[in-house]
Amino acid sequence: MAYFEHEGCTLHYQQYGQGEPLVLLHGLGSSSLDWELQVPLLSQHYRVILLDSRGHGRSDKPTDGYQIATFSEDLLALLEHLQTGPVHLVGLSMGGMIGFQFAVDHPRWLRSLCIVNSAPEVKRRTRSDWLWWAKRWALARALSVETMGKGLAARLFPKPEQADLREKMIQRWARNDKRAYLRSFDAIVDWGVAERIDQIQCPTLVIAADHDYTPVQLKQRYVERIPHARLAVIEDSRHATPLDQAEVFNQTLLQFLTSVSTSQGSLSPC
Repeated sequence: MAYFEHEGCTLHYQQYGQGEPLVLLHGLGSSSLDWELQVPLLSQHYRVILLDSRGHGRSDKPTDGYQIATFSEDLLALLEHLQTGPVHLVGLSMGGMIGFQFAVDHPRWLRSLCIVNSAPEVKRRTRSDWLWWAKRWALARALSVETMGKGLAARLFPKPEQADLREKMIQRWARNDKRAYLRSFDAIVDWGVAERIDQIQCPTLVIAADHDYTPVQLKQRYVERIPHARLAVIEDSRHATPLDQAEVFNQTLLQFLTSVSTSQGSLSPC
């Protein structure tokens, strides 16, 4: 285990393999364990770097600093600490939001960007938006982290053969610090950089599960606004695609990274 400190917050990270640096960012209420089915393959080709965002995993759970922009600055501090130079960046869900923020704020630190089941904004514009988020806000505060984990596990891994994934998620979710989880949850609501995504110049892959919370068409609309982006849809998958369709996900991501390396040679920064 390795740690570094950024602005008074101690953050946990891990490294595996050698080669071009590849950073993997987890989702809300999770940790770098999101990527356990990717590390063995990806570390054969890349220097894989995992970060537990503040409030998650083995990182500190401070009382403040829960904004997507702050998570992005924590990432920059880690890359400077490790002296990585430009990286390939992959973000799942909240990790994808951090990826979007990082891409528009620090473009020269990116070789490529991969966004998984995420979006460049979470805005409450309609009455249904407000009602949906109000319900989630209330449930997040009323329920224990153990109860939330059981409900999410059943929704994300509903098949009988996914019992092991359900149990694993329930156990991991129970480890959440509820205060840190709620503050991270609040950081997502009304965040957005959608008006800036046309500035992203590095090769970008957006991976969308066909049964994600938001429709594939929504992802297609923002992919069309990013100059060098394309969309890959993974079938029979829900929000936790790296876990429920690990093999297809791994090959999709690896093919993208390989094509970027082939087309750009030494991969100069964006």
